[in-house]
Amino acid sequence: MIAVADSSSLIALSICNRLDLLNMFFDKIVMPQAVYNELTLNNKPESEKLRNYLSNKISKENIGEYLLNDICLGRGELEAIALCKVINADFLIIDDRLARKDASANNIKITGSLGILLSAKKKGYINTIKPCIEN
Repeated sequence: MIAVADSSSLIALSICNRLDLLNMFFDKIVMPQAVYNELTLNNKPESEKLRNYLSNKISKENIGEYLLNDICLGRGELEAIALCKVINADFLIIDDRLARKDASANNIKITGSLGILLSAKKKGYINTIKPCIEN
């Protein structure tokens, strides 16, 4: 399965040291350049850890014709939704409520950081999600 990831979910999983869960659920994780840029800004929380994890996961696909025109969403969210359409991704990993609504309207399956944690608990990959949520 292929998943496109947005910054909010990646930051949440990074904070609780559970980026490894993504590799347990998906064969391939990709993101558009805008998401990578958001995540790896200097002095941004978790930027160094995310830079290391994501350096080989940046998509080079041309997403221009699929970009939505939505002033409520950020560039990373718009590019992530467009990338899902271009590569026919199985999931978009995103936490932002408005972006999730737009993705669903475009027939994109979504999950978020909490969905990943809940699935990991159900499958026995982690014992509890409470410490992750508290972080």
